[in-house]
Amino acid sequence: MKSFFIQTFGCRVNQAEAFVWSEDLQRHGLEPVRDAFQSDLVIVNSCTLTSRADRDLRNFLRKVERKNPYARVVVTGCYVEKYPQEARKFPPAWLSLSNKEKGFLIERVSPFLPADRSLPVRPFRSRALVKIQDGCDYRCTFCVIPSVRGKSRSVPTAEVINRARAFVKQGYREIILTGINICSYGLDPGAELSFSGLMNEIDNITGLSRFRLSSLDPRFMDEPFLESLAACFKVCPHFHLSLQHGSDRIIKRMGRDISVKDYSRILSSLVKVFPEAALGADIIVGFPGETDEDSNKMYSFLERSPLTYFHVFSYSPRAGTPAASWPQVRDGEKKERSRRFRDLSRRKTMAFRRRFIGKERPAVVVKKSLDRVDVLTDNYLKTSLPAGEVEERSQIRIRITCADEKGLRGNWDSSAGY
Repeated sequence: MKSFFIQTFGCRVNQAEAFVWSEDLQRHGLEPVRDAFQSDLVIVNSCTLTSRADRDLRNFLRKVERKNPYARVVVTGCYVEKYPQEARKFPPAWLSLSNKEKGFLIERVSPFLPADRSLPVRPFRSRALVKIQDGCDYRCTFCVIPSVRGKSRSVPTAEVINRARAFVKQGYREIILTGINICSYGLDPGAELSFSGLMNEIDNITGLSRFRLSSLDPRFMDEPFLESLAACFKVCPHFHLSLQHGSDRIIKRMGRDISVKDYSRILSSLVKVFPEAALGADIIVGFPGETDEDSNKMYSFLERSPLTYFHVFSYSPRAGTPAASWPQVRDGEKKERSRRFRDLSRRKTMAFRRRFIGKERPAVVVKKSLDRVDVLTDNYLKTSLPAGEVEERSQIRIRITCADEKGLRGNWDSSAGY
């Protein structure tokens, strides 16, 4: 084998794991390629959060089987953990590894790797992801994650800090802290630091310009936590919350010990400290028992909230969860409600974007081509700039000049860093 490709489905934890594999495989002599159909080794890190995630995985594997029949395919992740027998039957799968086994992935494929060369490590992505935590101790009535990821456990602080510093040495200026429930970092026995303490350590890393947080659980976001967040100089003003719903009745049915009033308090506090922050949320539409009244309550809450976007998921029954056995909302109603909420999200996103026309923001270069440069601002505004002499991962300042349905456009100055 001479080349590899890694396909990740689902959460950023899977993406963070891909960073580690990419580095290790390059040190073992394999070259990363951008096309799964031209690669000798294809690693697939799967998700099973929704039925769509399952479908996307199967479709991808069928394409690999058809277009790259001689590739060695390794399938791992949550789908394999949930359906081990099925995973072993995937036609192109050379090797299937559960979540418990994925830590040994490199060891399992090492006999087939070149023994006589080691390549310089090339960046896997333009922004680095650092896994700080895995698993979840909660039992939401709709979620399979605890059963496939296990109990919450924190990555040792020294390991997190060392990995973040290593990324800075490789040229990364922005990193993303990720996990299944990062707010529970440090709560397991023997942990050295709390999540707030870890953020403070990350904030003090020399050479790091920004760090971004993946999804935050509002059940952990009390006043002390929000104060510690406000004290971080380098944290990106972009916060994504796992809200799930905006009706107290449905939130209770989901098994989540929080209220819409709590949501409002948290969002108000974030806006007060970070007035230009992008505020996002995950919401589930069509949860079992959701009525028109529940849907309207959520719509009203989201409409008046300072949220700038939300990811809308139509409820998908997952075998083994309590909610899967409850009477279901009809698919047609789910579809119509989802459309309504996505329209609301688009309007709120556009209003947020237009606030920054004519303003400057710090940004990281995420992609460049012959005719343009794509960047992401600290507050999560994806912006296209004219082509120029700038490298991916570079930190620049930009001025946003236009916002419409096609996206954001702006200008940049390669001499202005931050």
